[in-house]
Amino acid sequence: MLDDTLLDDPAALQRADRDRALLALAGAGARVRTALRLADAAGLDRLRPDGRPRAVLVAGHGSALTAAEILAALAGTATLVAPLAPTEAAAPRADRSGAPPAFTAGLGWQLPGWAGPLDLLVISSADGGEQGLIGLAEQAYARGCAVVVTAPAGSRLAEAALQVRALPLPYVPSALPEEAGPAGAAAEPDLPAEDPAALWSHLTPLLALAQKLGLTQLPYDALPAVADLLDATAVRCRPDAAAYTNPAKGLAARLAGTVPLLWAEGPVAGAAAVRFAAQLADRAGRPALAGSLPQVLTAHRGMFTGQLGAGADPDDFFRDRVEEPDPLHLQVLLLRHVPGGSGGPTDEEEGPAEVPEDDERPRSFGVTRAHRLAAAHDVRLTEYASERPDPLHALADLVALTDFAAVYLGLAAAQS
Repeated sequence: MLDDTLLDDPAALQRADRDRALLALAGAGARVRTALRLADAAGLDRLRPDGRPRAVLVAGHGSALTAAEILAALAGTATLVAPLAPTEAAAPRADRSGAPPAFTAGLGWQLPGWAGPLDLLVISSADGGEQGLIGLAEQAYARGCAVVVTAPAGSRLAEAALQVRALPLPYVPSALPEEAGPAGAAAEPDLPAEDPAALWSHLTPLLALAQKLGLTQLPYDALPAVADLLDATAVRCRPDAAAYTNPAKGLAARLAGTVPLLWAEGPVAGAAAVRFAAQLADRAGRPALAGSLPQVLTAHRGMFTGQLGAGADPDDFFRDRVEEPDPLHLQVLLLRHVPGGSGGPTDEEEGPAEVPEDDERPRSFGVTRAHRLAAAHDVRLTEYASERPDPLHALADLVALTDFAAVYLGLAAAQS
């Protein structure tokens, strides 16, 4: 059981946050601005494309693939955007320092058989040392694909990009000093936790490139505005803000002791739900199931009719439960993008709001059925909606809030 008083103890949170995840999230807005500036300096602002590619393949791992899913949600059906996940793993070679190599260094990727001169391959890496990504860039060059590489300056992947005539874009690492990194030996040293704000270093150059290619309909100032939204969320969700005023702490407390079902309406909210599930696993050590309406209702129906969905205790009411652990229950979190649901927020400090249960605004049939399913089985359903008109800004709202919530849940659970 989570002691939610820990969420109102900034000193305890700071002690628990050994790898400075909260500071990393607080600096996400600055990383977006830096990534935009460095991308322009690398030549992205001078790019003059001859039309849109037939397909955009985005290769990487971790949040690089999340960035690809977000681009696919924003691009819609205008252009095929396909995340290219690793398909194989080999034992990685140790580096010269003798440190154990990361598992990701031995991953391998393969281009689809249909990829060719009409397609664009985007490779994104926070490390820049994956031999599999270097080999993938060489595959794409041999087939005539256009190639763009986002990697740390001076890395092996960045150097390989020049050899295959790719457009190199810099990856912006965290600005935290070396001593603020992960402390002590990790339980799985070759599988370290990912920087929680790495998503924005992958996503920013990818979306800036997509704007140049005409893959999205984003306004010209959409990305700089994302940085402002991330800054506003960092202020609203700061560690010294009380839980009753900090929406991320409130969400973390609500999810404690539950099995979260992360439901979403629409592609933007769907990408945010998948991201939240990954962050809950990585940062809070909690399993969560994500899915989009309406198909998620049939996919998760069995969860409600099983033991986790029972609202009443079927066992002996009078037995002694003092020594028993609190039972796990389902918690449905429904994420939505409702453009201008109440006129739309005009203040950049506003964020996604929890929708009251008695909200009388019109709902889609899928959302109505979701509420009915949860109510019929005494499962709590909490709904968060962003009313920003721009889909990218709505996604930034939802992702920033849920990223902070995942970190807070992990820190508080570790201290309990």
